[in-house]
Amino acid sequence: MLLWRYYKSRIKALLPHEKVGVSYDWITKERVCARMPSLYVHVPFCQQKCDYCAFYSHSLRDSPKDLISVYLEGLEMEMAKRQKDAPQGVSSLFIGGGTPTVLQEPDLERLLGMIQRYFPMNLNVEKTMEGNPGTLTDEKIQLIRSFGINRFSLGIQSFNDELLSTVGRVHTAKQAREAIGRLRNTGFNNLNLDLMFGLPGQDMMIWQATIEEALSYLPEHLSLYGLMLEEGTPLYDRYSGEACPQREEQALKTTGDITIDSLPNEDTQAEMYEWVVKRLQQGGYRQYETSNFARPGYECQHNLGYWRGANYLGIGPGGVSCLNRVRWKNIEDVQSYEDLLCKGQSPLDQSGQEVLSLRECMAERMILGLRLGEGVELKAFNDDFGADLRDIYRDVLERYSARDVFVVKDGYLRLNSNYAFVANSIFQEFV
Repeated sequence: MLLWRYYKSRIKALLPHEKVGVSYDWITKERVCARMPSLYVHVPFCQQKCDYCAFYSHSLRDSPKDLISVYLEGLEMEMAKRQKDAPQGVSSLFIGGGTPTVLQEPDLERLLGMIQRYFPMNLNVEKTMEGNPGTLTDEKIQLIRSFGINRFSLGIQSFNDELLSTVGRVHTAKQAREAIGRLRNTGFNNLNLDLMFGLPGQDMMIWQATIEEALSYLPEHLSLYGLMLEEGTPLYDRYSGEACPQREEQALKTTGDITIDSLPNEDTQAEMYEWVVKRLQQGGYRQYETSNFARPGYECQHNLGYWRGANYLGIGPGGVSCLNRVRWKNIEDVQSYEDLLCKGQSPLDQSGQEVLSLRECMAERMILGLRLGEGVELKAFNDDFGADLRDIYRDVLERYSARDVFVVKDGYLRLNSNYAFVANSIFQEFV
């Protein structure tokens, strides 16, 4: 998942007259180091769009039969055009969506083959594909493995069938268990499970049962996301964009044993988050980012690149790229994407390209970097921007000093873990 979208509007709100402690006049673009980019390939297809999903994707049930072929034609043209942006190769690969594994084997083989052809990678590079239970066969998994994919991210969300149905997931808990078994049996030893809390009708007991079952499969990595209601999604419309904090006891609508007329209130969600952080620590997982937990050595290198401010390429309709402070997004329309590439044009959306100011880059580095357990490295910030972040953000740091919100230790500025659940309100200070 590309994280820039969530923070972009906040970062753009940085005011020109804001006092930040030092002058920017002498900080040059060249100080932001050019790095080998990571590669994200967007596959905008799924069986059925989930009720909470705001990402660009097409339900195959409602799409023209030739749309995947149109997509692959456009994708190959863009890869041929963009391989020059990674002359030294890419630092990691993430194939996301949508649901990449919804593709049939010939299309999946074509996709993986063109990635291998235009962006060759050595064996040690982290190569992730995400997929959903119900779309994975032994043959597909073997094909994925044969192309060197060495990490798999499985979108489970819950092991409770009633909850899955409530949020529009089309797989069952049984299919999730079968998918884990298939991935393990085929040799995947770097497995991430995606799980969600704050779902309609979900209480602490259901959440704890989901986590305990997930831990029984010994995944190397867990990504745990609180439900976000985004405009334009069925769940947003159903709950009017509010978490209904006072109505849990009054809820009337049920499915099976679960009440779904309201969402868990903020206090309940905070308790879910605090409990799972402690439980995973007890289970040997390190919380290396606000929503991500890993056994030592299994942190997601691709996402670490985003959080540390590295360059990235996003291929496919809706893909987002950022190279040396220039950011652009592809159009979210498969047919228009392919048409533009056929005409020799770049498939950009209406916003085109934007050149990020140094202030915007600094704000992004702070907002994303402080989500990491390690925090923001003082030396790396100085190397990239030619200034000490403690001078740039002196006012913010002093404002929170009495509450020990920030900690400087071992060359990093970190967010006190006690404030992780309310981190977004704190991050506003950096924009």
